[in-house]
Amino acid sequence: MIIFPILSLLSIVLYIYYKVMIVRTPDALTKEYLNSKSKICLGAFVFLWGINQYMFYETQLSLFIGIVLLILGGYQARFGWKAAKHYRNEYQKLQSTT
Repeated sequence: MIIFPILSLLSIVLYIYYKVMIVRTPDALTKEYLNSKSKICLGAFVFLWGINQYMFYETQLSLFIGIVLLILGGYQARFGWKAAKHYRNEYQKLQSTT
C-alpha cells in the first residue's frame, strides 16, 4: 500500500509550508488561520502514519500504537478543522467591512 506513505508525506510537506507561511505573514488573523490549517495537516499526518504502521508491521503492539495515533490525529485534525472554519468566517467578515 503505497498510498499511505505518499499521503503522509504530502501532509507533512503542507504542514511545513503552513508553518513557514505563518512566519512570513504580518497579520494576526491570517496567522491564526494558517496555524489552524497546519493543525489539520499535522493531524492527517499522525492519522495516516498510524494506519501505515499497522499495515506495515501487522502486530498487536502496532495495532495498539496505531489506534492511539488514529485517536490523536483525528483529535488534532478535528479541532484544526473547527478553528479553520471559524477563522475563515472571521477573515471573510473582515474583508467585507474594508
